[in-house]
Amino acid sequence: MYNVIGLMSGSSLDGIDLVDANFWNNGRWHFEIVAKDNFEYDHVWKKHLSDAFYMSPEDLKDLDIQYGKLLGEVTRSFIGKFGLNPEIVASHGHTIFHRPQERYTLQIGDGQSIADICGVKVINDFRTEDVLKGGQGAPLVPVGDKFLFSEFPICLNIGGIANVSYDINGERIAYDICIANQALNFLANLKNMDYDEDGLMARSGTVDNQLLEKLNSHSYYLQTFPKSLGREFFEENVKPLFEQNPSSCSLENLMATFAEHIAVQIGKSIEKQPFGKTLITGGGAKNKFLIERIQANTKHKVVIPDDDITDYKEALVFAFLGLLRNRNEINVFKSVTGAESDSCSGKIFLPK
Repeated sequence: MYNVIGLMSGSSLDGIDLVDANFWNNGRWHFEIVAKDNFEYDHVWKKHLSDAFYMSPEDLKDLDIQYGKLLGEVTRSFIGKFGLNPEIVASHGHTIFHRPQERYTLQIGDGQSIADICGVKVINDFRTEDVLKGGQGAPLVPVGDKFLFSEFPICLNIGGIANVSYDINGERIAYDICIANQALNFLANLKNMDYDEDGLMARSGTVDNQLLEKLNSHSYYLQTFPKSLGREFFEENVKPLFEQNPSSCSLENLMATFAEHIAVQIGKSIEKQPFGKTLITGGGAKNKFLIERIQANTKHKVVIPDDDITDYKEALVFAFLGLLRNRNEINVFKSVTGAESDSCSGKIFLPK
């Protein structure tokens, strides 16, 4: 039995998810969530993390340390709150840049700072090794999909970015489908809302077919996997379409149109797989309107799990990736990322 904490901060800036879980293997891997929590970013941290995309290298280096200290303090508080005794803390960090074509990716959150403050061995930086091997460095959750959620033929996560994983001839493949909550939350923010609860704004809007066609026509959707997305794609390809849109198109219509875009792209991404159950997790799983539109665009049966899995699956899986790294076992599949070889990825930091 292993006890590990996983930390996850997604591109939608909804906070830090923390999970403490037990893992054991009796021929296959099992897990039990012991404790979970969410630390919501205040407006200052939201601004720091959003603005980091434009920071100088010096300011970004300082933010890396400061964010590591925040993660350490949040983790120490989590351990104390629930009386935990973890062997490892596995931290995804917060992605600032993701440019695998340039063999570069950056997730901030200094591992040594986390370890020193919470007093536990820390493993982080799970993406860099794969990117240096020519891989996409993303998505990484499919290792958890394969070993922890094998009863679902298709696993779909809808966070800031929507991604999918499934097996083809026994090999796991996965890729980022499209921008998701990054865009929906950006639009909600224009109405001083953090997000569109239950998709009510989108439901009240009307799809702009001309905009939908522009969104769906991007060449990314014609690329074969492996492939991945970062904030760069939103800034360069999605945001300009919102800004160029006629003023007559309301925010509600933009919401409805982008929700339909997500649903269409998800439907296309899984249409060739044998019909079965599709597990949907992440913040998008709680957007009732979006889920309805996804179900309308696929013949697969959409399954929304309980809140523990919906909200904390990514943090859980990063805990699992940290465990595999600590055991010197493969935790990144080349079949997913396109790297030259599988990896046992992650940097290890011991508390000083």
